[in-house]
Parts: sequence; C-alpha cells; structure tokens
Amino acid sequence: MAGEKIAVGSVEIVSVSDGQGDMSPAEVFPASDIRIWQTEYADLLDDAGLIHPRFGSFVLYSGGKTVLVDTGLGGPDGTLLTQLADSGVERRAVDLVVLTHIHPDHVGWNLSDGSPTFPAARYLVSKTDWDHWTQPEVRSQAPHVDAQMLPLESLDVLDLIQDEYDVTAEIKTVPTPGHTPGHVSLLISSAGESAFVLGDVAHSPAQAQYTDWSPGFDTDPDLARDTRHSVLDHLEEGSTLVASGHFPHPGFGRFVRSGERRIWRPE
Repeated sequence: MAGEKIAVGSVEIVSVSDGQGDMSPAEVFPASDIRIWQTEYADLLDDAGLIHPRFGSFVLYSGGKTVLVDTGLGGPDGTLLTQLADSGVERRAVDLVVLTHIHPDHVGWNLSDGSPTFPAARYLVSKTDWDHWTQPEVRSQAPHVDAQMLPLESLDVLDLIQDEYDVTAEIKTVPTPGHTPGHVSLLISSAGESAFVLGDVAHSPAQAQYTDWSPGFDTDPDLARDTRHSVLDHLEEGSTLVASGHFPHPGFGRFVRSGERRIWRPE
C-alpha cells in the first residue's frame, strides 16, 4: 500500500514506490550462497527463487518544504507518479528532489516528455557522482544519463552538492560512497529524534547479517563494503530508524542485535 507514513520529530516520511525488480539473488550478490537464501531468507524469495527489491522513494516534509528522495526507474510500468498522487503529493508541490546517486532506478522520473516531472523543484545530486557519470567513457555506457540527468543542467534546475549538505534545517546529506563514487544518504534530525534514509548502502535485509555481500553493480565493491559495515554498525549502535528504498514495503525499520546476529526489524 502506498503512502505509509512515519514521524521523526516534526519531519514526516512517506514511503512510495515505482514498482519492483525480479532478480536472482546469486546474480545480484555474487558472493552470496543460495543455500543461505533458501534456509535463512526464504521469506524474501518467490516460488521461482527470485528476490523482488523495490524501487522505493521517500517524501519528506520538513520546515515547510516537500522533499522527494529518488525518482524510481520510470517507464510505462512505473507506479511512482500514481503512488504520489494517491498519497496526496502533487508534482508541482515538490520543492526539492534529492538523488542519492545516478543509477537508472533512482533517476527514472526526473523528466517526463523532456520537461521536469516536478516542475517547481530544484534537483540536487552529488558533484562527485555527476563528475563520474558525465565522463564521456562512462556516459557512453549509461543512456539514462543523457535521458534523465543532462537535461536538468540545460534546464537550469540542477544543483550540484558536496560533502554534508543542509537540504533543510532538519535534513542533511551524508557521503556514503562505494555503490557509486558520490552516493549519499540522508540524516534526519528533529526534536531530539533521528532517522537515516539509506539509499543503496544496502539492498536487502540479508545484508544486515551478511554485510560483506556486495551487489555486482557496486562501482567500488571494496569501498561499498567498508561503507556498509561502518554505516550499519553506527545505525545498530544508535538503534536509529532507517528508511530503505530497496527493502520490503514500506522500508521502515532498524538494524538490531538478535543473539549473535544483526537483523533487520521492520517498524
């Protein structure tokens, strides 16, 4: 169900999705063991043994601003625009679009028919990621960059951000590199409460325990692995609320300790 909400101080987070993928876990996570999936994470597998990571996005209401985090995969089967409408989010009401990174399943609704899908919004993306994906040799292998990123610059709706950037007084970006060079997550701090929008630091609840499993599409698997260990350790230590776009709907939960294992506990 679209539009499930959770509050963090005065910030409201709404979970929406652009659909889901159909993937073999062993292909996504080359270092994983299918027997572990079948015995420990059977609830994540369908009858064909596939996993279905969501193409999730989040709407954040903070300080009078409407912030959309990531814009899904796009295309005729995409459900993001419908789910936003069903959740009462008008496209023209979005003030800021924050892109955690420039992968096709996170930028797919940046534009519609050549115009910004969210016409009043500034689009924010890491300068490090922009510099990487717009290199000619990288761009030539990534058609989504031409289709959904470069026009933002010519339309003058793109802002390149660096380091820890204050999106609002309650939301800031946190560099979490490895999955892509400039990947960012978002830290929400409001009225003594906190939450963390994970982005693609992790793609599956299985990585709570098997944190070494890096997906095959990490730009730098070793750096991504180090980032994942550091971030998940920190989130577990603080019992921090997490919003994860690729985890099962609605993607809210915490990384907690259960005996000798770290697990994902949905909220």
